[in-house]
Amino acid sequence: MEYTTLGDTGTTVSKICLGCMGFGGLGGGEMFDWTVGEEQATDVIDRAIDLGINFFDTANFYSAGESEEILGSALSEYDRDEMVVASKVFLPMREDDPNSGGLSRKTVEQELENSLDRLGMDTLDLYQIHRWDPQTPIEQTLRALDDAVRRGKVRYIGASSMWAYQFAKALYTSDSLDLERFVTMQNHYNLVYREEEREMNPLARTEGVGLIPWSPLAGGYVARPHEEQDQLRPSPGEGSLYDSEASREINERVQELADEKGVSMAQIGLAWQLSKEGVTAPIYGTTSVEHLEDAVEAVELDLSDSDVEYLEEPYEPVEVAGHE
Repeated sequence: MEYTTLGDTGTTVSKICLGCMGFGGLGGGEMFDWTVGEEQATDVIDRAIDLGINFFDTANFYSAGESEEILGSALSEYDRDEMVVASKVFLPMREDDPNSGGLSRKTVEQELENSLDRLGMDTLDLYQIHRWDPQTPIEQTLRALDDAVRRGKVRYIGASSMWAYQFAKALYTSDSLDLERFVTMQNHYNLVYREEEREMNPLARTEGVGLIPWSPLAGGYVARPHEEQDQLRPSPGEGSLYDSEASREINERVQELADEKGVSMAQIGLAWQLSKEGVTAPIYGTTSVEHLEDAVEAVELDLSDSDVEYLEEPYEPVEVAGHE
């Protein structure tokens, strides 16, 4: 494993972050029918640590909190100080409780405590807003997050998919009010969805914000030949986004380079993302030890400038997706 710093924080993290959305609610759980139970999830977490991964991303919403419980239980067997753990808040936890979602002070404070309880931790390394909340002034959210940092409940704060103007507003608000600012952006970014390169990625680089992209393999689209895509599980909100003439051409070029270099398509997709300026660590979600081992090997795979250009050349603009 290779390591880097989390944005400008100085905190060291592995160049692969293990995404934990697939943990909890075995076989038809509250979120998706491809999630796995504690035993299999723990095997993946244990192997991740064996491979040198020290960065883990979850959310209160994943399997209604069960993902956090599984991650916390697995990490309790290790030195907590060696791990960097991230979670998120925004999506509603209970249908009959409107204050279980959103980014009001009440929600942020109560859901942070609930996440810490499930994780079995006193402090969360990175607490992220899962999306932008149009119903709550960003000043209120940032003050609540700033208080959490000052109380020692959170070390850093981060954000996830939103419009660049919203993120710029949040950073400006933090600076003008002397509040903690977002140090990471977890955005939708991969070889067949590169709309973030227009505004969000340059903004993050300029502001010293670390990019930790979600869906780095486009829900598996980049990881296998497009002829097999009907076998893929859909990722939330993605639908048929990746199915286009341009994305099929990119998929075929990934296959070609993988064959040429004797590696997997997934490794090419991850190596491409790791080559992009400003990317700290792709959030790689998996429920398979084998797939995890394959992904970690991508850290050592270097693509030439001509390889990167060849992979990117067929790309065509697509509709923005992932903000909702």
